[in-house]
Amino acid sequence: MTKRVLVIGKTGQLGQSLHKIATEYPQFQLEFIGRDQLDLADEQSVRGFFDGLAQPYAGIINAAAYTAVDQAESEPELAERINHFAVAQLAQLACEQGSFLLHVSTDYVFDGQAYRPYVETDMTAPLNIYGASKLRGEQAFLASGCRGAIVRTSWVYSEFGNNFVKTMLRLGREREQLGVVFDQIGTPTYATDLARACLHLLSEAKVQGVYHYSNEGVCSWFDFAKAIFDLSGVACQVSPITTEAYPTPARRPCYAVLNKQRIKQETNLNIPYWRDSLQTCLELLEQ
Repeated sequence: MTKRVLVIGKTGQLGQSLHKIATEYPQFQLEFIGRDQLDLADEQSVRGFFDGLAQPYAGIINAAAYTAVDQAESEPELAERINHFAVAQLAQLACEQGSFLLHVSTDYVFDGQAYRPYVETDMTAPLNIYGASKLRGEQAFLASGCRGAIVRTSWVYSEFGNNFVKTMLRLGREREQLGVVFDQIGTPTYATDLARACLHLLSEAKVQGVYHYSNEGVCSWFDFAKAIFDLSGVACQVSPITTEAYPTPARRPCYAVLNKQRIKQETNLNIPYWRDSLQTCLELLEQ
């Protein structure tokens, strides 16, 4: 018997990646909705959608978020509404309807002062408004007692939407050289791999609480850009620069590597190396 699963955020990178691989998981009937049907910034829109259901969903994947990290510094109320209050509302609705809620969060809940990859129980201390709003969303989710899981991820890219990979390819073809930050360390995450991890978690009956997921390996944004150009054959020279030389409205953690031991132990998930997944994405972008 297939389980109906609602995916909120059909036009985002994760939403489109889930749509792409939906047939790999015949046990789920994924149904996708966008802001026109359910607007997370509007409490009445969220409540109205769920009140209008003929029957509840077995699972809900919240793949939508306010993700404009720098813009959030000047739009804190909107970031809070979507990343915190809407998550609290979804958790309450999932409780009422008996649905399993899978919510996607971020490495930006940490301050980047660690000396080893972050585990799920490490102390959180976000440096910017985006990270703080996502952390409050996590806290509301956990306080609700709803059945479900939070997946923290990092540096998401794909063949869909706007992201670092597509920006680097565009700039690399326009310019002979670029400066890219080398003192922020993390791990790129291919949205298709993240989508598989989400559906993998949804398949496991006993998962609950917070999980970390990114691709395997570690790199800086400079390393990431170099790999994009090397693998795609773009002849652009990349120079390493400091965060100080590239100021942004929102502060970023300088170290945001996630330890994925929990998700691997509890689900036997195979996690691809970041360069291998980058190669896959670049090949799709070239088609």
